[in-house]
Amino acid sequence: MASSDEEPSFELYDLRVEVVAPPDGKIYCGAKVGDHFELRGEMLYLPPGQGFSIYSLASVLPLLAAKQRETDRNDWMTSDAEIACPDPLCATRLRITRLAKRRFRRSETTGTKAP
Repeated sequence: MASSDEEPSFELYDLRVEVVAPPDGKIYCGAKVGDHFELRGEMLYLPPGQGFSIYSLASVLPLLAAKQRETDRNDWMTSDAEIACPDPLCATRLRITRLAKRRFRRSETTGTKAP
């Protein structure tokens, strides 16, 4: 956090979410191993020309805000990083990797006054 004479700010991890699967696993969600997106702040970035299943995205989306934040080393959110494809017959997993931290100024992310 910022010191008292600086503008209030906070840090979030940038995240990479990548499709992984066992070599012999059948993939039904339209993904290919290695497909990925990055989350930087609230913005999601896909490589040019690559799509991503909305159903796969829906399975991982609720966890991303928590994965962006610092967590206790004993919290499962710190260590657990693979989310199953929502299709129970699809072999893919979505691996969430924390990248570098990025600092955000509060005034650029909300109009609400700090407590």
